[in-house]
Amino acid sequence: MSAPKVIPVLQGELSVSDDPNVVLSCILGSCIATCLFDPTARVGGMNHILLPGRKGEAVAHNKFGVFAMEALINGLMQKGARKSNLVAKIFGGASTFENGLAIGVSNAAFVRDFLETEAIPIAAESVGGKQARRVRFFPTTGHAKQMLTAEAVPIEAPRPPKPVQGRRPAVPPGGSGEVELF
Repeated sequence: MSAPKVIPVLQGELSVSDDPNVVLSCILGSCIATCLFDPTARVGGMNHILLPGRKGEAVAHNKFGVFAMEALINGLMQKGARKSNLVAKIFGGASTFENGLAIGVSNAAFVRDFLETEAIPIAAESVGGKQARRVRFFPTTGHAKQMLTAEAVPIEAPRPPKPVQGRRPAVPPGGSGEVELF
């Protein structure tokens, strides 16, 4: 068996495969990935949703909820999946920003509601928290692996370099900061 072909699924993208040698991969913060799998047809796919979209509005782009979910389901059905056989695994939806918008929470709620409405069971999920995730999904088996990043560490402000004794600073104190090139 040859090395697996890893296909990255970036924000606003999706990928569907029935190739047992393919692994779908994404990195998620507040975004959410839905991995759908038909165990009978042995076909699966992953989308990478950036935003849920506005309620009742189907924005025609894969980075928005309803469109991304419908496009994923349609892609699977084109490869022989039956909607009644689909099983879901969802990942992401972290609170990686301190801006109070709760995008990750909204993304997770959207996907859960969508799957419930479409009667697609969720076999597993790893959503929320404050850590980003890297997810690898094996579309023909439905197996998934995730790796969580380390806890976020605050970035310190850079410290000014210590002056070297006997050397003048590049811009003298009180200078304009302009440099003349010749």
